[in-house]
Amino acid sequence: MSVIRTHLPALDAALTRFNDWWSGRSSRERLMLGVLAALLAGVVLVFGVIKPLQSARAQALSDIRTYETLTARIRAAGTLGAPTTPRRQGPPAEVVSSSATSFGLVAAPEAIPGGVRATVADGTYESLMAWLADLSATSDLRVRRLSIQRRPTAGRISASVDFAQ
Repeated sequence: MSVIRTHLPALDAALTRFNDWWSGRSSRERLMLGVLAALLAGVVLVFGVIKPLQSARAQALSDIRTYETLTARIRAAGTLGAPTTPRRQGPPAEVVSSSATSFGLVAAPEAIPGGVRATVADGTYESLMAWLADLSATSDLRVRRLSIQRRPTAGRISASVDFAQ
């Protein structure tokens, strides 16, 4: 193993000045300066190293507790997805009419090539949209064509809907 020595003139000059200054001190002054340097080193060690490390550790433990609590709450809450609704089974005409009655609509289904056409003579727009959303969520029927007409009575409509499977 070889030791690489570099010669730094500024450092050598500073060490020489310090040695001259230190040699000029009495043994009592050297002892007091040594104790002062040790106390200063201790203060720097405590407030510059130990306290920040303790603070960071306490913060990390607090974060861990917070995230563990959140994880436990999320696990206890269960899944966030919508509950699954039972699928409507049967012929398309029966599915359309049974779903319509649950929304207060009277639908007259008739078979057409590739699906079923439902005619609603009288209903509200909100009921019609809720019925279509329910059919989309609970059956394999999809709206292919929709025709809505305003009725003479305020807030009432009639509609013709073509569903495809």
